[in-house]
Amino acid sequence: MHQIVASPVTGLIQAEDITDLVAVTEGEVLLPGEPGYAAECAAFNFNNPLEPALVVAAASSADVQNAVRFARRRSLPVAIKATAHQVVAQARDAVLITTSRMTGVTVDPRRRTARVEAGARWQQVLDAAAEHGLAPLAGSAPGVGVVGYTLGGGLSPVIGRTRGYAADHVRLIEVVTADGAHRTVTAETERDLFWALRGGKGNFGVVTALEFDLFPVTRFYGGGLYYAGEDLAVVLHAWRQWVPLLPEEATTSVMVQRLPPAPELPDVLRGAFVVHLRFAHLGSPEAAERLLAPLRDVAPVLLDLVEDKPFSSIGEIHLDPADPLPYYDRTTSLREITAETIDALVELTGPDSDCPLLGVELRALGGALDREPAVPNAVPVRGVPFLVFALGVGGPERAEELRAALDTVVGALEPWSAERQSPNFLSADEGSSAAAVRAIYGPERYDRLAAVKHVYDPGNLFRVNHNIRPAA
Repeated sequence: MHQIVASPVTGLIQAEDITDLVAVTEGEVLLPGEPGYAAECAAFNFNNPLEPALVVAAASSADVQNAVRFARRRSLPVAIKATAHQVVAQARDAVLITTSRMTGVTVDPRRRTARVEAGARWQQVLDAAAEHGLAPLAGSAPGVGVVGYTLGGGLSPVIGRTRGYAADHVRLIEVVTADGAHRTVTAETERDLFWALRGGKGNFGVVTALEFDLFPVTRFYGGGLYYAGEDLAVVLHAWRQWVPLLPEEATTSVMVQRLPPAPELPDVLRGAFVVHLRFAHLGSPEAAERLLAPLRDVAPVLLDLVEDKPFSSIGEIHLDPADPLPYYDRTTSLREITAETIDALVELTGPDSDCPLLGVELRALGGALDREPAVPNAVPVRGVPFLVFALGVGGPERAEELRAALDTVVGALEPWSAERQSPNFLSADEGSSAAAVRAIYGPERYDRLAAVKHVYDPGNLFRVNHNIRPAA
């Protein structure tokens, strides 16, 4: 029996209201303290817990519609969770809609498309597409949810530089908007909303399904090279000079890492200070090896994981953590990387620093990531050549130390930074004001997004995010 729950914003949620919602919900409706509530609220980052007033664990688009209507009638904000790799706020006094039960993936090999429900993860799509010799624009971590990644742009470490962002190749979006309507949105039906959803993340509704393009790619040549941290300066300076020479078929990033003494790591990496160079190439192994040779020779390689791989092994490039952990993170974009930029990074993160961060990463963008897609969208970082992502692992007891270190890194890179940022890499500490979000998207793009928001969510129901506020 559901009890009456007090909310400091909304007053009382009546037990009979919950009963009515339960009656029309195929999934589950959960209140704080009930069995299953904590599991539905669990986030990938332990430091960003979700504590909503109510959870609707949706099993269908009808469940999503009923949850949105319930929230709107009571003036409760709506938060959305698939895998919770990016949590912005605790969602207190919100209705949290979780979509992890909606995991359908259908591949149409003739049309080279996939239809994916709201809770599907990239590994599901990778495996399903591979059966037909096809590949999606998946990211570096196959455990990430497809929908959130795609709505934030979607940066592939293998085919992004030849095909662009994942958002560029979406054909159709099914979404529940703030009025509770379930809409099928395309470039032909509701062009402005279609533009805004692809880049505007969860600001415009709860996406229940996507249809997007797949590509005839089955393998790539790539992986990682690890160098000793003491060689950081020589590796980064060589990487900076090497990146402009790469064809679009090649993609690279590099990360300074202070790894934990985790037993699952190879002996040479356990508790080590290393430089992890990532590389992927879509051509022949011979051509890839010729491209990579200058970086192989720049310093002794501690561990070489570069080889011919099936596309479904895309996660082996970055080797991102697969299990939840507590961390703090920041991101920034760079207009350029000069010798002075590298010197600043080496000073902050190198062997003579006392940097407490687990990693500081540089990703090279460019190629098709700079080109406007056939159907324009709201992805804000087109034309930005480099992205920086930094994180430190630790709980609230280390918050002050790690946040200060992250601020130092971002601040030191300010002479080369660009205001526009990738929505997918924003942390809970970023984009916390309307002015900050406007800078992230750029004034012209933000104003258009705010105008679309005014049409489809004038009451700002979807505000538990890096919020785009409705235009007046």
